[in-house]
Amino acid sequence: MGAEGERGDSALKSFVPLIVDAGIPVASYYLLSDGFGFSTVAALGWSSVVPALRTVWSLVSSRSVNGLALLILIVNAVGLGLSAVAGDPRLMMAKDSAVSSVVGIVILLSVRANRPLMTTGLKPWVTKGSAAGNAAWDRLMAGSERFRRAERRFSAIWGTALLTECVVKVIGAYTVPVHTMVWLGTVLTVVAILAAIVIAGGSCADPMEKMVRAEVEAEAEPVAGRTADPGGAEARSGAPAAAAAGAAN
Repeated sequence: MGAEGERGDSALKSFVPLIVDAGIPVASYYLLSDGFGFSTVAALGWSSVVPALRTVWSLVSSRSVNGLALLILIVNAVGLGLSAVAGDPRLMMAKDSAVSSVVGIVILLSVRANRPLMTTGLKPWVTKGSAAGNAAWDRLMAGSERFRRAERRFSAIWGTALLTECVVKVIGAYTVPVHTMVWLGTVLTVVAILAAIVIAGGSCADPMEKMVRAEVEAEAEPVAGRTADPGGAEARSGAPAAAAAGAAN
């Protein structure tokens, strides 16, 4: 029950960035454009501020450089600056697709370089952050090609999902009314993320989690045996000497 609860909390926390990066900008756009009369370009620009601030805060609070978060922030900033200068709302909509495409391409390149970028988020989920789980992960990475292949495939699925989302959103940005594409783009993002979670989770993360659990249990068995019978080895090693002494008498 405790493990299930922790897993549920972890899943809930993983959706917080999605709510901030997708839900709040949509609400902000309609509030600013319909409620306060902002222009389409201004509403789109200001609605991108909250996700950018969240990314900056995550980088500062963790006191470490998260490559994926930093990449998203840089692409967002560059794309927002260019689209604001151009003053084209459709270009600003397409800017979100540029984020997905760049991130997707970088993820796929990281797989090619055998340094999958999504492992940063995958490992804590699979190992549950425990020392035994992390040690099992390291052993499997060193000795199991099946495990390494699943790790690479996890990132490949995410990269492909983000690139597909990019293509669909670029088409929508120039064919669908901007006011409609604001919420439709968010729907497409959510669908892409959920599809990646389901596909990558079922084909990669779940099997990897089972392999880690089995590795942890296999490593714990000899320890448990020694703890249950602390004097067994000593008694067994003394048995031949006792037998010899009995024969001599």
